[in-house]
Amino acid sequence: MAFPHRPDAPELPDFSMLKRLARDQLIYLLEQLPGKKDLFIEADLMSPLDRIANVSILKQHEVDKLYKVENKPALSSSEQLCFLSDPRIKNMRYTLTTEELQRNRTEKKFYACEMVLEEEGIYGDVSCDEWAFSLLPLDVDLLSMELPEFFRDYFLEGDQRWINTVAQALHLLSTLYGPFPNCYGIGRCAKMAYELWRNLEEEEDGETKGRRPEIGHIFLLDRDVDFVTALCSQVVYEGLVDDTFRIKCGKCHGPLLGTSHMAGLVFNEIRNEHFSNVFGFLSQKARNLQAQYDRRRGMDIKQMKNFVSQELKGLKQEHRLLSLRRFQLEGREGNHRSQPCLVISNVKIYLNKVRGYIVLLSLTSVVPDSSYGPEHLLTFSNLRRAGLLTEQAPGDTLTAVESKVSKLVTDKAAGKITDAFSSLAKRSNFRAISKKLNLIPRVDGEYDLKVPRDMAYVFSGAYVPLSCRIIEQVLERRSWQGLDEVVRLLNCSDFAFTDMTKEDKASSESLRLILVVFLGGCTFSEISALRFLGREKGYRFIFLTTAVTNSARLMEAMSEVKA
Repeated sequence: MAFPHRPDAPELPDFSMLKRLARDQLIYLLEQLPGKKDLFIEADLMSPLDRIANVSILKQHEVDKLYKVENKPALSSSEQLCFLSDPRIKNMRYTLTTEELQRNRTEKKFYACEMVLEEEGIYGDVSCDEWAFSLLPLDVDLLSMELPEFFRDYFLEGDQRWINTVAQALHLLSTLYGPFPNCYGIGRCAKMAYELWRNLEEEEDGETKGRRPEIGHIFLLDRDVDFVTALCSQVVYEGLVDDTFRIKCGKCHGPLLGTSHMAGLVFNEIRNEHFSNVFGFLSQKARNLQAQYDRRRGMDIKQMKNFVSQELKGLKQEHRLLSLRRFQLEGREGNHRSQPCLVISNVKIYLNKVRGYIVLLSLTSVVPDSSYGPEHLLTFSNLRRAGLLTEQAPGDTLTAVESKVSKLVTDKAAGKITDAFSSLAKRSNFRAISKKLNLIPRVDGEYDLKVPRDMAYVFSGAYVPLSCRIIEQVLERRSWQGLDEVVRLLNCSDFAFTDMTKEDKASSESLRLILVVFLGGCTFSEISALRFLGREKGYRFIFLTTAVTNSARLMEAMSEVKA
């Protein structure tokens, strides 16, 4: 069922060091404020902070009380206040509403934030510092910068300030784990981040000089190279849970679940599977567990003691996790059974949402002078600016290929993005790209999801993620050679690059480790697809992303309508 690693698969580097570095720096900053202090934490930083330093660690360093930052004056009797916030002007302005402006604060900072304090005349009365953690390990092979705002800031607003943060993160990785012998990338942002990172490497060349690389390849990819994959409904288990309940910082948040860590043996075995396989697997797992429980019958006292001390606790934990996974799936199915629905490519879509999609299509994809609800005008303008939406000329229709792929668009986003696929086909040459890279597999008979043959399984055999296919092709060629036409069709002729400088120092094992950097977010579907490719080819992929994303998050980033 699960995709085990090949016996010859290379070992992953130990990324727990990144968490320790972030924790040590936070402790250092807290110790700059001797004595008891209250810590105010911005909502978006609470989950990352919990993974780095729990409450007991904070208490050890004289943090008395923890508060969630809210849009109202802070109420605290402490002599010292410490604010932990993202470097945004609106967050800095919040701190100005507190009653104790003269107290010390610790901030993640940009110079614009300091200017706000200076304009208000209190810059000299506070102390600002930077907690510069940029990489948060969410899994053994997944690092996140936890910058969901990166997508909107760069791809919509053209704000380049986070590119330096990306370059600093790459520099940190090369300092800790050695240089990357082979570098590839595609996209304007990828090229800027790469060049800035290389400048940092040249300035501090001594730090990695002579070190043997632990990771043989790095691949940087802009999200706007492949919007299609990010807009598709996710049908691998982990992606499905993310689409339904939201996974944030490795935790699942949902009304059925409360907050639960996405961990455990059961989850690891099903996370990359197509959801249609999961029920059968969990049923078999339940039978196996019951058989193990039944072994206790007929045991003598010594055997029973061994069973209780060595096996029972593990069996109970596995049973609890198994029950939770089945509850997730059954809860999702149960919520749908009473609703009228349409079945499209084995994905259920509410009929009312299909109607909304049809209506919006009639407004946006047929004639160029369409009109929208006035509250959505700015959102549609954002979609156009980001290249997600263009109006079609009268008579334009989707090809059979695009019609097949468009069925994968998530139901929640369908009503908002309307004809995203047809616009991508027109502006990004999706038809020609899909043909050249064989993104729509031709299958004789039914695609076997239990024994997948390629990465298309993550979308029910209908579509190979464009981003993953590009990575596969470049790694096979060890360059962009032979992909000139694809690069041209992606409008990235000036932004595809290769740098192979230090391969002679790399071991054969390190050359099978590939770090993929997604600028603008990656989906769990892409992660599952590349894990599958790694198993097939003998690679191990490591993922670094500005944030984990999905269709709904992309649409929220574009939206100007308050939920």
